[in-house]
Amino acid sequence: MAETDTGSGPSGDVIGGIDLSDDRYVIKQSYIRSKYSVEDSAGTVVLKGKKKRFKIKEEFPFTAPSGEVVFRIEAQNVFDVAGDYTLADEASGDAFAVVEKEWTMFQHVYHIRSPEGERWATIESESALVMAAKEFFEILGLLPHSYSISTPSGERIGSITEEFTLRDVYTVELDDTGTAPREAILAAAIAIDALEEN
Repeated sequence: MAETDTGSGPSGDVIGGIDLSDDRYVIKQSYIRSKYSVEDSAGTVVLKGKKKRFKIKEEFPFTAPSGEVVFRIEAQNVFDVAGDYTLADEASGDAFAVVEKEWTMFQHVYHIRSPEGERWATIESESALVMAAKEFFEILGLLPHSYSISTPSGERIGSITEEFTLRDVYTVELDDTGTAPREAILAAAIAIDALEEN
């Protein structure tokens, strides 16, 4: 495990003492739908998450394998269909990213930005036509979901793909993000799976 670094800007490469510098992570949802584990490309569990039920505002703490909370995502508003979610480092209490959920009829679109407002990336589900078909034809809803990760200019820098299994298993892959902090984008991508609960 890397040493704790509370840096939350583009130069920070550790969130809550957890190193998220790998290019590939696998998110596995337990058979209890509100629990998650995150493995790096070597198959080592680096994060665990559990959705807080019956909260006025949605909240997802993510913990190290040893059990201590390293960061959490929390809704900024109560019962908001299209709202903002703050990702905050547990040790410092500082926000390191904001996830904006854009309301659309069928597609799922999230924008990832800095706490100061600089947009870093967009995570977008498959085409509206495919999502609409899954919405109206229940059997199609069992098909795997997929998302693209792109820069504000539209350049594709990663993906989130679901495996066809009995429980939800997602692979998050991320390429070079340029000046945008890849750690924050990866943390947001992991958190979005918990928000989606596909």
